[in-house]
Amino acid sequence: MIDSNFIKNSELGIKNVSRETLDELNKYSLSILRKNKDINLISSSTEKSIKTRHIIDSAQTIDFIDKNDVKVCTDLGSGAGLPGIVLAILMKAKKPVFKVIFYEKSYHKSNFLKDMSKKFKLNTVIHQKNIFEQKNLQTDIIISRAFKPLPVIFEIASKNFKKFKYIILFLGKSGKEILKQATKKWKFDYEEKKSLTNNESLLIKISNLQKK
Repeated sequence: MIDSNFIKNSELGIKNVSRETLDELNKYSLSILRKNKDINLISSSTEKSIKTRHIIDSAQTIDFIDKNDVKVCTDLGSGAGLPGIVLAILMKAKKPVFKVIFYEKSYHKSNFLKDMSKKFKLNTVIHQKNIFEQKNLQTDIIISRAFKPLPVIFEIASKNFKKFKYIILFLGKSGKEILKQATKKWKFDYEEKKSLTNNESLLIKISNLQKK
């Protein structure tokens, strides 16, 4: 059960999370587990740890999302909706105008995203499209979790988006080295924070991305 103690013990900096929001996160988790029997939304090995491994892992990006200059977030290759659906649920009461746009080329996964959006009355747009084939996109934040490596995400941001403010990515234990390698081809600023779910992982918020 995802309750207030679970949120508190996770060290998430989310204040005044309503009982309704916690209930929706819990129902969303159960929906993933049910649907996972039919289509591969999450690894079966992470089903028992879904609250920490997927919900909290996604929700911890809220510190980078809940800003005055952020109204639109675009989730690339979202799959089960991690982190996009989690963020849409968390932000629904805090900032109703906040919108999440999804790009998920899988028919079954995009339908699952549509079902979750309808079930929880979320402010979302779901595109069953290949992000690599889209052009001239606009957003405030590009976010991606377990989709493509950082260099590929940078290329997508540069080639497929004509306007964005930030990129939020999840990096594993080699994250520092990946960032260092990226500076050979790209100029950028970044903020980082240690993952709450994995001591060896990082969350990063990229800004001012430019190709050298």
